[in-house]
Amino acid sequence: MSQTVDRALSILPLLTEGPADLGRVADRLGVHKSTALRLLRTLHQHGLVHRQSDQRYRLGARLFALAQEAMESLDVREIAHPHLLDLGEQCGHTVHLAVHEDDEVLYIDKVDSRYPVRMYSRIGKPVAITVAAVAKLLLADLSEAERRVIAQRLDYPMYTARSTPNAAAFLKELATVREQGWAADLGGHEESINCVAAPIRGADGRVVAAMSVSAPNVVVTADELLALLPLVRRTADAVSDEFSGRNPVKDPV
Repeated sequence: MSQTVDRALSILPLLTEGPADLGRVADRLGVHKSTALRLLRTLHQHGLVHRQSDQRYRLGARLFALAQEAMESLDVREIAHPHLLDLGEQCGHTVHLAVHEDDEVLYIDKVDSRYPVRMYSRIGKPVAITVAAVAKLLLADLSEAERRVIAQRLDYPMYTARSTPNAAAFLKELATVREQGWAADLGGHEESINCVAAPIRGADGRVVAAMSVSAPNVVVTADELLALLPLVRRTADAVSDEFSGRNPVKDPV
């Protein structure tokens, strides 16, 4: 039975290349045409493949509906939280998870640092969008036209001397973030706080969330925090893999 399921599921990646006839499916699976036909008929009955008038098979509409339902049911916070805890345990600093919703970037999860100095950020609270590392990552993933529209309508408060001063500077920084794939806030919001962030991507490669590590400079210097960037990026990649289904959690043996 497991071999039959494996063969049936192997048909779906084949059909992502385009419609295929019975002979091509059988050749790809290394089975007789009668076996391939039985598999295709079963997939057809469930709406996962569709037989065209030219007798070739393509992916069925039900497959796309299932994919959409699966995406809508995903909770990036639930998936990311264990990874945030692990990251916090490894580095000891404050870890945040943020998303872009309704023209705001919001914290949706937080793991506090292990030292007495705490950050005042709260889950559900909007971030300082023009300076926060997570905001830069989320906005940098938008199209150039979308970035320009947002940049022009934002205010640019000078929280510190290192804050982003205007739309032109913001757009330039977003372009840099988009190219390098990570972001930092080195005293842009608070003189004493530094932050590095990495993106979490969905199956389509788009940024769905951003995670960061923040620490006051009385605990670590900016350079010491930047040295954690590889760890932050690896953690974000692990969340991305699990969220997108590239590396699903294995069933216990």
